[in-house]
Amino acid sequence: MPKSTVYGPVASWRLGRSLGIDLLCTEQKTCNFDCVYCQLGPNAKPVTERQEFVQLTKLSNDVQAAKGAEADLVTFAGMGEPTLASNLGPAINLVKSALGLPVAVFTNGAMLKREDVRRDLCLADIIIVKMDAPDAGLFERINRPAPGIQLSDILQGLQLLRLEFTGKLMIDVMLTNLNRGYGNGLQFNVRCGIPDQVHLNTPLRQSSMRPLRKEEVEDVRKNWFWNLKAITVYDPRKPMQVVALDEVETEARQPTKPKGAAQPSGTPPASRII
Repeated sequence: MPKSTVYGPVASWRLGRSLGIDLLCTEQKTCNFDCVYCQLGPNAKPVTERQEFVQLTKLSNDVQAAKGAEADLVTFAGMGEPTLASNLGPAINLVKSALGLPVAVFTNGAMLKREDVRRDLCLADIIIVKMDAPDAGLFERINRPAPGIQLSDILQGLQLLRLEFTGKLMIDVMLTNLNRGYGNGLQFNVRCGIPDQVHLNTPLRQSSMRPLRKEEVEDVRKNWFWNLKAITVYDPRKPMQVVALDEVETEARQPTKPKGAAQPSGTPPASRII
């Protein structure tokens, strides 16, 4: 089990040097999704209710110990879905006050219809919402949500968030062979959030899914996202040099070693690019 709520910094191809905050700190993945490409492995027991996993006093001590780390911003991610942490809002305020850095939150959007979740997220400077599926069928196949979570609810919550959030809203599309041929549906769902930026991503870290080639991602951009502020996949041949404060803590959340099944042939070396 991770000992610290703070990990990294890690290289982010869209955000710079990212110091991670894990408000879950669980031994296994804690999420309401079980995405087929997740680097943390399978989700043995989906979690759907918000709860306090880490006390703020623990977070405060860990953040104080990480002061001085070379980072451009702080990112809430970690061992699963950060909006499951019921103290996300106070944690964002604590980190901002202690480190004086912008705060980003990665979320799968499953709980965006909840007013308390949107209220917490609106305290961040950047919100990055996952959107991998063009329809309900592929949503079940790619993201494998916990029972009761519907793609239509996520789209509605995303629209509500856009009305309330004054910071930068980004949407991340994880492209694999499962959804690359559904660009029309993907761009329609992405537009629902009226995002400031769209990230066309592919599994760059340890995953059971083969990442698309850069040309394949670029083809999706040209055909379906040409009139949006789209960013194509990061070029792994030009990595940002970042040194983690604690390699063990960082490896727990950003694994570079295989977990379970071996990597498919042709997969590039794993990295911590996010």
